[in-house]
Parts: sequence; structure tokens; C-alpha cells
Amino acid sequence: MNIWFYILKRILLMLPTLFGVIAITFAVIQFVPGGPVEQALIEMKGLNSGGEASGGGASQYRGRQGVDIDRVNEIKALYGFDKPPAERFWQMLKGFLTFDLGKSFYHHSDVWQLVKSKMPVSITIGLWTFFLTYLISVPLGIAKAVREGSRFDSLSSAVVLVGYSIPGFVLGVFLLVVFGGGSFLQWFPLRGLTSDDWATLSLFGKIKDYLWHITLPVLASVAGSFAVMTMLTKNTFLDEIRKQYVLTARAKGLSENKVLYKHVFRNALIPLVTGFPAAFIGAFFAGSLLIETLFSLDGLGLLSYESVIRRDYPVVMGTLYLFTLIGLVVKLLGDLCYVWADPRVQFESLAK
Repeated sequence: MNIWFYILKRILLMLPTLFGVIAITFAVIQFVPGGPVEQALIEMKGLNSGGEASGGGASQYRGRQGVDIDRVNEIKALYGFDKPPAERFWQMLKGFLTFDLGKSFYHHSDVWQLVKSKMPVSITIGLWTFFLTYLISVPLGIAKAVREGSRFDSLSSAVVLVGYSIPGFVLGVFLLVVFGGGSFLQWFPLRGLTSDDWATLSLFGKIKDYLWHITLPVLASVAGSFAVMTMLTKNTFLDEIRKQYVLTARAKGLSENKVLYKHVFRNALIPLVTGFPAAFIGAFFAGSLLIETLFSLDGLGLLSYESVIRRDYPVVMGTLYLFTLIGLVVKLLGDLCYVWADPRVQFESLAK
């Protein structure tokens, strides 16, 4: 099967998947109580939106009670709820085709511009998490596989598994308490990616200030993925080292380094390479909400959470559309990487 035909086929299969995710989420939203219209009416009456807006149909009725019907219709028109659901869904789909994700109800700005403004924070944490995970975990996993059963393997496994058992946000709290000016040391800042006077600093000062701020968030983010990647690398190399072709290469008199890096290394990296796109994208979003909230970082994770709580439907649907589209593209890239890493794999087998 030609590669371009395979890519075209996968893209055509993405469309119904993307449509289904958006349609199901849009349908669910129609039945969620305490929407933007109800919250606006409750705020007009001066009530506590936290206690009234989430109580279902009764709170919705009390929210509208005593408000002029013309005013209710104005608020519906403001948020676009004066139109039938089918018409609103169709307009949303047409906008998505041109990446017009709508306008936020609460931020009063385009969703696409809002996402782009929050993206640098998530990209910063994601890139550092991704590169540190691969640059440290892969060499460590290889070293553990080569020295299996040694004291180094046992001690490093204990450290890695302890780090894996501690959730990232718990580690983040610990780091803040110990090193962020809590009860012990004040070596690192509590919040933000840069200081208030960052623009006035020299180039070296900006780099130093930036690294100073991201140290604790990145450490908290790396903990879980670091352990998984290390053990995956070790087990993958062990599986390859025990195969017959390795024994044959050693019997031919090849040095251990040639056996390891010329034969084992290429085959063992296949699972790691195929997971490369997913790990790269996952580093931006996995666990970002808790880390961003803990360290007061205004990124995509915090934006998504706040949009759900506030019933900011354009942001909810817009970010869902982007994340789903990215996920489908990353899945395709993962399959292409698999073929690139192992030419024995054919596109016919991936298409099944």
C-alpha cells in the first residue's frame, strides 16, 4: 500500500471520529444544568452562584424567577441560545473548519487567541518534561539492562519506583514546602515563570531567572513519566538481549559494545520511537492542570478546568476540538514512525 494512500485513508477515517466526539459532547452540554444563561440570571439577582447554579432544574427555575422575560431573551441572544441546538451545532462546525473556535463567554476574546496566549506556559513545562525524560531515562534504562541484577540496578530501581509512587502534585507540594519558602528553605519562587522585572534583566539574567522559576514545576512533572520510560527502556533492551541473534553475534566474536549499539540498540528503540509523538504531545497536557494550579501557572490545563466550571462552552468545545484533532494526528504519526523504525512492518497490517 502506498504511503500517501494510507495517509489519505487515515485522514478520511479521522473525520467521523472527530465529528462523533464533537457531536456527543455538544449533545451532553445541552442537558447540563447551570449554563451561562442561568448563571447570568442568578448573578443579576445577587445570589450565590456556587450554591444555586449547580442544583439542577429547581435552581434553574429559581434563577429565572422574578426576571423580566424580555431580559431573559436578551441574555439568551447574547450567548446564542436563542437559536435551535441543530443550528448552533451547524454554525459551530462551519467555524471549526476554518479554525474559528468562537468567542469566550467570560474572557470576551476569541477562543483561538485565548488558547495561543495560554500555550507558552504549557509548551514550556511540556518541552522540558519531554526532553529531560528521554535524555535521562533512555541511558539509565540501558545501563540498568546491561547491569541487571547488580547493586546499581537494585538501587536505581528503588529510587525510580519511589518517584513513580509519588503523584506529581504531591511532590510539587513537598518541593514548595521544602524549597519554595514554606517551612524550610526559600531557594525557589512560589509562582509564575518569570519575575516581575524580567524585561529589564540582561540576557544571562533572563535565562537564569527563567530556569530558576521552572525548576520546581518541571521536577514535579517529570517524576511519573521518568519512572515509566526508564523501566520501559530497561525491559525492552532485556527482551532484545535475550534473543537468538544476540547470542549469534557474540559467538561470531563481536565486542559487547558492537552487539549492544549496532544490533540491540536499533531493535530495542522501536517501541520508544513509535511512542515518541504521543509522549511529545502528552507532555504538554498530562497532569498539567494540577501542576499549573499548584505553581500558579496560567496555561491550557487551568484554562480547560475553569471553562468547564464556568460553563464557558465555546472554550470547552474549542479546546476539545483542538485536543482531539491533535490526538488523531499524533496517532497517525506514531504509526508512520513505526514503519520508519521497522521497515518489515507493512501499511496493510497497520490499516487492519
